[in-house]
Amino acid sequence: MGSRKKIAADKRKEAKKAVAVASLRKVPTSPRKMRQVADIIRGVEVERALGLLRYSTRHASKPMEKLLLSAIANWEAKNEGRKAGDTKLIVKTVMVDESTGLKRMLPAPQGRAYRMVKRSNHVTLIVDAAPGQTAENNA
Repeated sequence: MGSRKKIAADKRKEAKKAVAVASLRKVPTSPRKMRQVADIIRGVEVERALGLLRYSTRHASKPMEKLLLSAIANWEAKNEGRKAGDTKLIVKTVMVDESTGLKRMLPAPQGRAYRMVKRSNHVTLIVDAAPGQTAENNA
């Protein structure tokens, strides 16, 4: 591997050490409904995002709240000795991808049957410290 590629790879590896990733697979909610909840918390501070999800009336907010709590726990595990409450964490990225759908038949008039797809999705959430805060500032 050339030195330029090695430097770039090391830089990417260092950037990954600071972030915490959590993913949720095959959530039985349509991706559109989950994306509406994801748009609410994207780029928001973690404490505020938890409050938004906890008091949201949307069905998709409950699994998203559990996923955010998991991402916070992952961040604390990566950064031993530091608490999420002491550091200003933000929801850096939320990605909602479509998963497989369950195909079902729906009775229709005149002996016909319509096809119905019960959609599901995969969610990936990335939590990171705010841009002004690094590991050196809090040590």
